[in-house]
Amino acid sequence: MGGKYRITGDKYPRMRRPRRRSKLVLAAIASVVALGLAGWGTLQLIDVFTGGDKQASAADRKADCPTAAPAAPAKALPKPAKITVNVYNATPRGGLAKAAADELKKRGFTIGKVGNATAAYDKKVVGTGLLLGAPAAVDGTFPVLGTQLPGAATKTDARKGADIDLIIGTKFKAFSPPRTAATALSALTKPAPAPSSC
Repeated sequence: MGGKYRITGDKYPRMRRPRRRSKLVLAAIASVVALGLAGWGTLQLIDVFTGGDKQASAADRKADCPTAAPAAPAKALPKPAKITVNVYNATPRGGLAKAAADELKKRGFTIGKVGNATAAYDKKVVGTGLLLGAPAAVDGTFPVLGTQLPGAATKTDARKGADIDLIIGTKFKAFSPPRTAATALSALTKPAPAPSSC
């Protein structure tokens, strides 16, 4: 052969066309896209068989629930200043009723009578204390005063007035810290969450 394809020496010219880099780049991009689509498809299948996004499904259920009831209204509880507390000491420790009455007064309660418990309760209240009042106090004043002395027992009697008795028991050591009592009182006044039917 002549021209540029003329054979000289012991080396032969290559007869194929030179490779183009653009084809290699396109092939690489196509491979990456194909792998990405395959991975995305795999994730979709996993979501289908495992229940998908739990948060999204919970939000969808909440949005689809047409019978959601409004929250229950907050309880109307009396303020401590509107509650008259008679403080009685049923323990052998002297001066406990006055000290307790002074502390409750600092916390905003109105103090009525202060003294020793009657024979029916003297040295017979084994817990931290006993709240004694009219039946109407169960849903009103008992919970408010109970935030100051958690664990106190409650009992109703036949009285007509709105005042309540705090009879200090033998296990009494101190009232709840003011901050803890305020937090408990605030929780009492919050509206109760409505139950969901969905």
